[in-house]
Amino acid sequence: MMPQSRQAVAGPVSPSASSAGGTSGRRAVAGDRSEHWLGMLLTTASAIAYSTAGFFTRLIPLDAWTVLFWRGVFAGLFIAGFIVWQNRRGTLAAVRAIGVPGVVAASLSTLATIFFINAFRRTSVADVTIIFAATPLVTAAIARLWLGERERLATLLASVAALLGVVVMVGGATREGHLFGDLLAIGTSLCMALMMILIRKHRETPMLPAACLSAFLCPLAVWPVAAPWNVRPTDMGYLALFGTTQFGLGLLLLTLGTRLISATESALVSALEAPLAIVWVWLAFKEVPALTTFAGGAIVMAAVSAYIVTSSRQR
Repeated sequence: MMPQSRQAVAGPVSPSASSAGGTSGRRAVAGDRSEHWLGMLLTTASAIAYSTAGFFTRLIPLDAWTVLFWRGVFAGLFIAGFIVWQNRRGTLAAVRAIGVPGVVAASLSTLATIFFINAFRRTSVADVTIIFAATPLVTAAIARLWLGERERLATLLASVAALLGVVVMVGGATREGHLFGDLLAIGTSLCMALMMILIRKHRETPMLPAACLSAFLCPLAVWPVAAPWNVRPTDMGYLALFGTTQFGLGLLLLTLGTRLISATESALVSALEAPLAIVWVWLAFKEVPALTTFAGGAIVMAAVSAYIVTSSRQR
């Protein structure tokens, strides 16, 4: 006796049921695709905001610690205002909901900021830039070991292409004898990778309060070595703009975007920060970069842009 087909056993499937199943499936796919696009858009906007750091650093004639102090204060106030606007009466509940993962993510973000600034003081800009450009690959490795996430080959290839682009950008500007600074840059990359993985792992947890906590932790950490009261009114205005647009908006957008895409993708899109930073300084201060800088920046932009378009189409 021939075995009956599943359809014969279960009974005929009505056209309406089949149509409903197909419609719901298409809606789910469309929802995933739009969510992925939104995550890419938010992370790209974050990279644009973060890329203005060099512009503001050149604009403000103050020591790094004082800049970090006020940058964190204004960023924290900006993100706190957004949280209150978003949650209204549920603000305190949202703050309490971050739990241990949120506190750890905030601490990692603060450490990354402190390591990053000190790395520039103890090694070359080229070393820091190259090491930080490896963050997508570091993130992919940690995510694979910790979360079991397998990144697509296209993601890894785009990450390698972006890293090679950064190497071309900085050329032979690396220097020897700056091991401690290089270790700080590696620490920055590790902290950022872990932070993005935590946000992705706990994407159901509201992480904006953690971003706010991170912003406020930074001025507390640098308070002993900063001179926050020796600031002219004009410079204070620039600091407010620096804190709200570069750090506050950048951190807010990164936190929102990383929840919607993989941590490796978030780190990859953040690689746009390097070439864009050079563009802003070039336009504002007429500092013409070397030809290799333009070539490397074009490679980074092409690798990330191509990945964003192709990956979103394939979903």
